[in-house]
Order: sequence, then structure tokens, then C-alpha cells
Amino acid sequence: MTINDDTIVGMLPGGLSRGALRGIVVLDTTRVVAGPFCSMLLADLGATVIKIENPKEPDYTRDFPPKLTSPGEPGGPDEEFSAFFAQYNRNKFGLTLDLSTEDGKDLLKKLVRRADVLVENFRPGTMDKLGVGYDVLRGENPRLVYTAISGYGQTGPYRRRPAYDNSAQATGGLWSMNGFQDRPPARVGTIIGDLSATLYAVIGTLAALRHAEKTGEGQLVDVSQQDSVLSLTENAVVSYTVDGKVPGPLGNEHPFVKPYELYPCKDGFVFFGGYTDKFWRLSCHLFGQPELADDPEIDTMAKRFVPEVYERRVRTLLQKWFQDKTKTELEEIVGDAVPLSAIKNIGEVVEDPQIAARDMIVDVEYPEFGQLRMFGSPIKLAGTPTQPRGLAPKVGEHADTVLRALADLDDERIAELREKGVI
Repeated sequence: MTINDDTIVGMLPGGLSRGALRGIVVLDTTRVVAGPFCSMLLADLGATVIKIENPKEPDYTRDFPPKLTSPGEPGGPDEEFSAFFAQYNRNKFGLTLDLSTEDGKDLLKKLVRRADVLVENFRPGTMDKLGVGYDVLRGENPRLVYTAISGYGQTGPYRRRPAYDNSAQATGGLWSMNGFQDRPPARVGTIIGDLSATLYAVIGTLAALRHAEKTGEGQLVDVSQQDSVLSLTENAVVSYTVDGKVPGPLGNEHPFVKPYELYPCKDGFVFFGGYTDKFWRLSCHLFGQPELADDPEIDTMAKRFVPEVYERRVRTLLQKWFQDKTKTELEEIVGDAVPLSAIKNIGEVVEDPQIAARDMIVDVEYPEFGQLRMFGSPIKLAGTPTQPRGLAPKVGEHADTVLRALADLDDERIAELREKGVI
């Protein structure tokens, strides 16, 4: 059941009320990143997302750096607001709800009756222990899409184990493959276990929503961080199952494609991926040695893939081409002809003209704290564009609005629940 325009769909905090998911109500009981990022992507697409936090223990990323600050009362401490939290919780309404209380459980059930999706990222069994697991909530709303993100999934021998991103990188195989052969394995330098689970959760949620709209039947969407990481290991699984090989750290190299890695230049490093015969021939011409395209030792892709040939001829040649040129000069030489990219730090990325052209750094004005620049939405829809410029809520900021509109509570009942510590 989608909500009508005369309730809260037109009152997104700081955002615009439009988008492909306009009218879809999402209850977000998650915290940290994997769950909040999932519901944030749905909010960017126009869904009405209600972030539900425990009034005694809100999402602890509210204390994560970096922080926006503003002067507090004279003589008092400055006010702070986490930019980390803001980036993953934009475009959401804020509601607090103590699910350990009977009133809290009853109130969640009321909200579920008007919702389309609930997202949670607790350990499997936690919501059941609280009395508001999937089986209970689908009794309140058979159309409900219940998206559960966890470390190891809702089934299997590991299901109750606590997990973080690093747990998924470790048990999904990715950690063992990252780094350099002469050093211990290295974790991927971002929370890829959380982020990959987020993306699969969004895909699963949208697929389940479509099914619910057609049939009236909701379902459980079960996404595991471990599963998600395993699916990112490229050819590792089939290398093991077909050839019995256990891939190890490869540094910046590809398992077999060459040249396809990082190379030093005058002011840093570039990625060069001109490994096909077409790109190799173009590269030889662009760097002033067209005769090398017909050199019988390196004139085909298969020959350049041979490790000894690659090390002795190809890598040496690329180092010669690149060493006295800057990243910008190299990008200008190859232009649109060959895959060559400057390896940029995040400061260079934020100021990159392509990033600007794609609206991937957005400015959001927080009235008390000033401007926050954060990443935008990579999803570009021509007819129903995403809306990444919304604000993140303060703890329980929109409780009155949400409870009036979706739970049909009056001011007296809301005040009573607040007095009891339920909200």
C-alpha cells in the first residue's frame, strides 16, 4: 500500500518529493552502513524512508568523524553533526522506537500495515526475539517486503555469528587475494563487504516489490555480506573448481591479462589497459614506435600474456613511455583512443571535471552547520531523476509527523509515548 500525497510523501526532509519510487514507504530499522546505505539509495529514488532508532541507543555512526560543527549556547559546547552519518542517511525521516517495549512493538506493527518495505541488519534471530520478526510482520501486512542484511545470511551454520565488513572480506575469499605476494594479504581499502551487500539488497528489494505489486505477496529478501563478497572474486572460484588453483595476492596485476596494471610516471601513477591487439597497435603509434606493433615477439595478445615476455619486453617498454611524462600529459596523448587513467587521490577525484559533469559531488546546506559536500547518486534516470541532496534527520526529529500520518496517533497519545520513553 503506497501512501497518498496528502500524508508525508511531500515532506521529505530537505529533498524533493518525486522519483521512481514515489509513494513507497520504507521502514529502516538499520544502523552503521550496509542497511542505512540500502535505504538511502531507495530514498534517493523517491521512496519515503523512515529511519527508526532506539531512543536509548541511536545509530552510533552519529558519533563517527568527520563532523560538522556550529556554535552552541554561549559558554556551552559546540553542536556537532556527523558528516559520515549524514551521507548515508539523507532524505530520511527520523523516528525513535523502543522495540523492547510492548508499546514499541505495537507501534511498529501499525507502521508495517502502511509500509511496503522493512529493512533490518541485525544478527539473524534478533527481530524474532523482539517479537517483530518476518513471520509476525507479514501477518500484519502480507505485501511486506522484508529485507534482511547480515554477515552470513538467515540460514547456515554461521548465521548467528557477529560480523563486520572485515568478517565478510575474510570469509568471502577477497582478503586472501588482495595485496602483494611477498607480504601478508591486505584488506580492500574500503568497506566492500558492507557496500556490496547494500547493492544486492537494493536489487533484491526492487525485484520483490515488483512481485508484490503484481501478486499482493511480499517476501523475505535475505542478503549475506559473505555471499556478496564471494560474488566479487571474479575468476577465483572457477580457477579452483576447474584447475585446482587457489588464487593468492597479485598486487596490482591481473591474474592473466597483460598489460593491465599500475605504472609509474613523472608525478605519480597511471593505469594502462591497452592489452588487446587493437589497443596495443594504437599505443605503439601514439607513443612514437609504430614498428613495435609488428614485432614478432609481442605482436599478439597471446604473446604479451606470457609472463616472461611481458616482464622482459612489455613492462620495460611501458616504463620507458611513461617515466618522463605527467599523468595529465599521458591522458592527453592517448585521449579517447586507449584505456589509460591517472590514479587519483580522493581530493583529485572530488575536483575532477567528469565527476562534476555527472553531478557526483553534491552540496547540501544544513541550516545549523553550513554546507556539506558528499557523494551523489550514480543512478541516472532520465525521466525520474534521483534526488541526493536531502538532509539526514536528527534523532527522532520527525516522530510527530510520522506517527500522525502513518499510525493515526493524536498529540495526546504521542506525548504519552514520549513520556514513557517508547519514542
